Amino acid sequence: MSVVAPAYEALAWVSYPVLVVDAAGVVCHANPKATALFPALHRGAALNESVPAWLVDAHARRTAAAPSNGAPSEGGSVSGPVGERSFEAHPTVQDDGKVMWWLVDDTDHQLARQALREERERTAFLTEASNTLLSSLNLERCMDVTAQLAAEHLADAAVVIAPRTARLLPVVICLRGGRPQRFQWDVDPAEVPGLVEALQGFPPVPSRWIDPATAPEWLVPEGFGPVGSIVVTPLPGHGVPAGALVLLRRTGEAAFTEGEEVFARLFAARSGAAMSAARLYAEQSSLTQTLMRDLLPPSLRQISGVDFAGGYRASADHERIGGDFYDVHPASVEGEESFAVLGDVCGKGMEAAVLTGKIRNTLQALLPMAGDHQRMIDLLNGALLNSHHTRFATLVMASAVREAGSVRLRLTSAGHQPALIVRQDGTVEESRARGTLVGTFPNAPATTLHETLAPGEFCMLYTDGFTEAKGGPLGDEFFGEARLKAALSQCAGMPAEAVVEHVQMLASQWVGRRPHDDMAVIVIAAPRSHHLSAVNGHTRGRFTA
Repeated sequence: MSVVAPAYEALAWVSYPVLVVDAAGVVCHANPKATALFPALHRGAALNESVPAWLVDAHARRTAAAPSNGAPSEGGSVSGPVGERSFEAHPTVQDDGKVMWWLVDDTDHQLARQALREERERTAFLTEASNTLLSSLNLERCMDVTAQLAAEHLADAAVVIAPRTARLLPVVICLRGGRPQRFQWDVDPAEVPGLVEALQGFPPVPSRWIDPATAPEWLVPEGFGPVGSIVVTPLPGHGVPAGALVLLRRTGEAAFTEGEEVFARLFAARSGAAMSAARLYAEQSSLTQTLMRDLLPPSLRQISGVDFAGGYRASADHERIGGDFYDVHPASVEGEESFAVLGDVCGKGMEAAVLTGKIRNTLQALLPMAGDHQRMIDLLNGALLNSHHTRFATLVMASAVREAGSVRLRLTSAGHQPALIVRQDGTVEESRARGTLVGTFPNAPATTLHETLAPGEFCMLYTDGFTEAKGGPLGDEFFGEARLKAALSQCAGMPAEAVVEHVQMLASQWVGRRPHDDMAVIVIAAPRSHHLSAVNGHTRGRFTA
């Protein structure tokens, strides 16, 4: 039904601005709310001279889309600014072609939607920043990421400053769109208001208290231009401050708002936690490497004419140490015996490695008594019985010296499996040395036997990780002593290092990816005396013993 002119008088009581416009764009009526909003608006006025352009365009589109059957229609609302406010205009097309526009102030709704959108964007940014920062435990990488993210999302440039090391401040600077740059500067942080306090973990100074003109040259990236505003905020760590974050904006850009400063602190909290974790990881890694250095098996070589080679594989591929160990101590005087020991501590992993380190240190302290294996075993046994450890160990000792081309051995076993001796013809012999394991009983008697290795012969000391390694076609068969001896018989005359590599390769192929115990091996060999001969200087040379 059409709205007749007298009915327009009722619009005076409507609480929203309402105006009626014909198809030609001429205002037919405007209630008091509408004329208050648009002072130039009155009956007979041209719409394009009375209201904002967005409403004029909306009316033209709505008139062109009016139904041809003359029935009233609604829908097609639009919104736009009126001064500092925002209005939403809802049209109703009458059967005479006129359009009644109802205007609703939606400024608060727009602000709420904008605030919600910004909050979602900030939440997404903080989530991305956290994931990126926590993906690395490298301190320099964390500083780079912090500077780059802050420059791209929070400011025109960002400066990340870590606590002073010696006399220098580690600094990372990044311009928006640029790459982080690292520096080590001998500068005074007191030149930047609030920076000293931020590095100590104190709350930040509001940016309105910082005069941008006081920013020192070292703080401002090259080519940045005049500084318009500065934010200095701490990077909180795990109990210890991780550093400080400085945000810079150029002159002409909007100054940092209070909300932006709060958001910067939220970002800084995540960055500081990541930097602190990276620093803690670096310190722990350095400490672990220092402690592990003394626990790792040594590199072996030829000592006083005797070939020594060793190999070790921990029970877990991600571990480097465990309960098996070996050591070789060269003779202090030429012509005296070198001392070797190989052992197996009950258990595996770090707990076994701790006792392994204690045994190795104790044996090293007892080296002046290496001429008496039984005496060393007794003293080691007493030391383990008096410790808080409840684990025991087996070990085998070998003293070796080169004599007239051969190697003379003294072998002593303390509860360990027999050493295997491989002769020149491939015969494999078991040492008859026997004894009691250490760390369990008050006494640990053992026997010491003498053996001689001719050139090309070797003695292998090993742990039960080899013989008890499960594998094979069904995965439940032990590698066993018989299979180990058969493999060694094929190694007669081979260098010590080659024997170790061959045995380790066979064991690795046998177990595959299955669980296994620690494996340690030492080979003590009497090297062959070779020389290269040739006929007429033209034929291929050959090795002869």
